[in-house]
Amino acid sequence: MLFRQKATALIDPSETLPGREQLMPVVGEHPVLGRPIVPPLPQGSEHAFFGMGCFWGAERGFWQTPGVLVTAVGYQGGQTPNPTYAEVCSGATNHTESVLVAWDPARIDFEGILRVFWEGHDPTQGMRQGNDVGTQYRSAIYVTTPQQLEQAEMSKVNYGRALAAAGHGPITTEIRGEANGPGAFGGALLGGQVPFFYAEPDHQAYLHKVPNGYCGHGETGVSCPVGLVSAA
Repeated sequence: MLFRQKATALIDPSETLPGREQLMPVVGEHPVLGRPIVPPLPQGSEHAFFGMGCFWGAERGFWQTPGVLVTAVGYQGGQTPNPTYAEVCSGATNHTESVLVAWDPARIDFEGILRVFWEGHDPTQGMRQGNDVGTQYRSAIYVTTPQQLEQAEMSKVNYGRALAAAGHGPITTEIRGEANGPGAFGGALLGGQVPFFYAEPDHQAYLHKVPNGYCGHGETGVSCPVGLVSAA
């Protein structure tokens, strides 16, 4: 992306930027999926949030996945309310770049979503992804149900074994939850632990608007084991 923040450690929460009460003016439908990107999410859908480096390429990987109904990009995991892109890239908010993913559980289960996540980036790199260095590029899963939390943690163990067998280091992915459900909207899907703040409109579905735009993901090439949750 346009910034290359070199800070590789979170700062004390008391030192993060104050942010603002004003909500990010995000409206309209996803240009690929054709559904509103703000709540209410589609009836019967499930959702979670994923950080996997630059959110431009991460969002595209999810909207290309059959069964995914809605995607949107935002900032999550830090303390600054309603931050701007520049503030997040400064390293002074503790947020990571995150993707909201809502899916139809009749078409794809959470294990399928997790497989897209794990295989779509290198989760062993800590506070970076490829050439993008900084706390805003860290790998993260922010879940919305206790069941998702259990599955995410089990999948981390199993995929970690596959990565180790291929010579990679330990997974550094942050897993937290649970956020509140899609009815809790205030310019963000406001979670009890992990609020999701929408990014600016220009960042939403960016690689649809700019098909040849930057994408700095570096996948490991290691496939997730079949039944990565049940095998734990």
